[in-house]
Amino acid sequence: MKTIKKTIIGLSIISAGVLSAQSADMRNMIKVGANVGMAVPQENTSAAVGMDVAYQHLGVPGFGLGIATGYTHYFGRENTVSGITLNNNDFGVVPVAALIRVYPKQTGFYFGTDLGYGFIVGDNQVASNAGSPNRPDGGFYLKPEIGYHNKDWNFAIQYQKVFTGSTGEIGSQKYNAGSLGLGVAYNIPLGSGTTTAE
Repeated sequence: MKTIKKTIIGLSIISAGVLSAQSADMRNMIKVGANVGMAVPQENTSAAVGMDVAYQHLGVPGFGLGIATGYTHYFGRENTVSGITLNNNDFGVVPVAALIRVYPKQTGFYFGTDLGYGFIVGDNQVASNAGSPNRPDGGFYLKPEIGYHNKDWNFAIQYQKVFTGSTGEIGSQKYNAGSLGLGVAYNIPLGSGTTTAE
């Protein structure tokens, strides 16, 4: 009985804290989101799907800075190069990036980008064919986006790309770790302040 009482009291305190935080104007937040996209160009990959986690601080009204990471899974596709069918492998991208956002108004249009390094993970080879070269380990990461925001949500068109140079090329097939797609993120407030643009 004591345990049930403590549990109810604990849940009540947590719920009150969450509701209070959700109603506050926030300067610091965690942004949790998901994205889906089409590979651009479609050489070794066809599509991508992922999740994003970021911390954002609004030190100046309408301007957010933070750090971002996550995981995006790229689906390999068959591609014919010089008469040989390549069975390209799936791989993942884990970015470690700086987050920059500009919110001209408290609700409405916004734009920004993530800049950093994208680690490529998964099978060591580009394709499952014998003699396939090793995939790149990563490269400069860029994810510009433009979209709509309110206090709780962000909806965006995004382009994400890991620049790998010539590493992982097979004949005329370049190694692509880039996609164009849609993203959505939910803002989880960490504290209150006077700024309301998320």
